[in-house]
Amino acid sequence: MSRVALISGTTGQDGSYLSEFLLDKGYTVHGIKRRSSSFNTERIDRVDVHPRDGEARLFLHYSDLSDPASLSALIRDIRPDEIYNLGAQSHVRVSFDIPAYTADVTGLGALRMLEAARAADVDCRFYQASSSEMFGSAPPPQREQTPFHPRSPYACAKVYAYWTAVNHRESWDMFCANGILFNHESPRRGENFVTRKITRAVARIEAGIQDKLYLGNLDAVRDWGYAPEYVEAMWLALQQDTPDDYVVATGEGHTVREFVEAAFDRVGLDWQRYVEIDPRYFRPAEVDALIGDYTRARRRLGWAPKTLFGDLVRIMVDADRQLLEDERMGRLVRVDR
Repeated sequence: MSRVALISGTTGQDGSYLSEFLLDKGYTVHGIKRRSSSFNTERIDRVDVHPRDGEARLFLHYSDLSDPASLSALIRDIRPDEIYNLGAQSHVRVSFDIPAYTADVTGLGALRMLEAARAADVDCRFYQASSSEMFGSAPPPQREQTPFHPRSPYACAKVYAYWTAVNHRESWDMFCANGILFNHESPRRGENFVTRKITRAVARIEAGIQDKLYLGNLDAVRDWGYAPEYVEAMWLALQQDTPDDYVVATGEGHTVREFVEAAFDRVGLDWQRYVEIDPRYFRPAEVDALIGDYTRARRRLGWAPKTLFGDLVRIMVDADRQLLEDERMGRLVRVDR
């Protein structure tokens, strides 16, 4: 029988790539999706087989990290071998506007998922999606031993979720692993995240349908990797003999300005003609530099990044140019990378 995985945040960037990765390995995948007035499953439509199909191995269920009863019922019925808690309110700037909601879903949501698994008495392995934002103002390079200094409600919630997973590992002997993922991007990244906002704008400016790109802090340094590669590290963390916590990163730091310049260079445009600074996009508390040391992941998981900064920017710009062309030609739009 195939192994069974449950993923929260299935319809997001990481959840869609992880679903495909696990399906390719023969898993049966159950995903949690939130009720919405609009369809929000476009990232996984290519693998979403109708549940009445006898060969279906991907199933989506309505539930929510704020609803412990639905989580408990789902885990009790599915009895997964592995749980990947990827769901969150994950936009850092927005977390300053809705801090209580962010804390509830991103922080307490992890606790509810862990307690649901414990109450169901399911022998499963648990992956908690932690974030480099937890390090905040701690100087780079950041590694597993680096003290956390969160600088946003999102980061504070992630710190709570991180320690909740560790506490369940130490208190209840649960197999809980934290993946401390640094920024990881792809053409499936949400359009309100800075990298995708940039590459989408580049495509539209090149096509003559957008004039300006408004951004915030161009001096922030981030460690950007390619999301499809990072989901493999999630899976590897749950295949070990003992649970642990892992930084997943590239070890390279680049400013937002460098990302902007590389994206505009891809289409032969001078970024300074089109980019303007809007103070509304600055955070109340900035995080200056996040650069990860992934030595532990390399040594214990055998994981290392393959796609680095220049290729990542190229992939995203080219995908957004193709997406815009498909939209203008009236072709079926799918984010295929």
